[in-house]
Amino acid sequence: MKTICFYFQVHQPFRLKRYRFFDIGSDHYYYDDFSNEDIIRRIADRSFLRANATLLEMIKSYNGKFKIAFSLSGVVMEQLEIYVPEVIDGFKELAKTGCVEFLAETYAHSLASLMDPDEFKSQVKAHSDKIELLFGQRPKVFRNTELIYSDDIGELVSSMGYKMMITEGAKHVLGWRSPNYLYSSAVNPKLTLLMRNFKFSDDISFRFSNYDWNEYPLVADKFINWIDALPAEEQVINVFMNYETLGSQQPAETGIFEFFKALPKYAFDKKIGYSTPSEIANKLKPACQLPVPYPCSWAGEERDISPWYGNILQKEAVQKLYEIGERVRMCEDRRIRQDWIYLQSSDHFHFMSTKTFPGPSVYSPYENAYDAFNNYMNVLSDFKTRVDAQFPSTIDNEELNALLTTIRNQGIEIEHLQKKLAATKISKEKKKKLE
Repeated sequence: MKTICFYFQVHQPFRLKRYRFFDIGSDHYYYDDFSNEDIIRRIADRSFLRANATLLEMIKSYNGKFKIAFSLSGVVMEQLEIYVPEVIDGFKELAKTGCVEFLAETYAHSLASLMDPDEFKSQVKAHSDKIELLFGQRPKVFRNTELIYSDDIGELVSSMGYKMMITEGAKHVLGWRSPNYLYSSAVNPKLTLLMRNFKFSDDISFRFSNYDWNEYPLVADKFINWIDALPAEEQVINVFMNYETLGSQQPAETGIFEFFKALPKYAFDKKIGYSTPSEIANKLKPACQLPVPYPCSWAGEERDISPWYGNILQKEAVQKLYEIGERVRMCEDRRIRQDWIYLQSSDHFHFMSTKTFPGPSVYSPYENAYDAFNNYMNVLSDFKTRVDAQFPSTIDNEELNALLTTIRNQGIEIEHLQKKLAATKISKEKKKKLE
């Protein structure tokens, strides 16, 4: 029996304000609060609120047979809590149905999996803690930033206890194979891989309202008929997309919500079901092992990491950021740790892409890639100055770690002695009373 796996990405970064060279050293607040609030409220009104209500109605209408999965970055959860808490309430209602699975990812929607394994593990744990706190689920399936995956990343994810990871069904990865099977990692076969069917996913995400598309209009029965026509042995069809597809990228007037509402009826008529990633992991066995020696993603024609790490601007920014990671993790300053997370969002580096620039991008607040780079590096220069003030760059990391260990040990010893002293005082007071 065929099954459809719907997964939605939910993410928005904390965008940076215009930060000039002369602000370095004097202004330590980096964010465009007006823009961040305006964007998240606008997307919530157009997309998230109605989409949550629609999916909840679908789950109830079909008595729990309709199922979906979400991945919410930590930074978008923070913004929703601040500006549009009713969206978080909507996700909580979905979680209560038992038909929605929340996936693990990096808290910052970052590139840490490529640059800093220790930071990667720290962010994944922080993200899972946040998901469990808000929605009562501990994620079991991992989804990396922008579906970035390689054998090395798979090994890292597997070492953290995850049994399944979702990624892109890129042509250069699959070759002649179909994305409509369950696969396993070539390095660690215990890690299963769920591959995105980019054709069906992009038909909805990008082509749904395109009048020039030869399949326009896309209606529910046509879409389900395409899936039904697949070979019987291709049992899992993974439709992964941005949640903003519902109402924002594809506005309500295109009929996107009506399209989604109609899908389950036609699917069930064809005996096609819906499953969460965890359910698929329990139902199916991998068809074969899939080697992925170089990182792939779900972005661009090449489906690689070049949208974030493809030119000298991006590489310079990413490397300069992550070279201070170990020092930042030594810091106990809450503001520094918070800024460290916000500055890692992959969007900052995507804005530096010369694949879409020069020329304005609908997703970027900058005029061009060089403007994005200069603004980010000004912010990063100030941030590094703050980190250096606590842990000077003239002292290497090993020496700093040794000093911090000594300080911590001394603190523990002092605390022990203070407790011993307090116990001694209490004992003396008791003796005086007895006398």
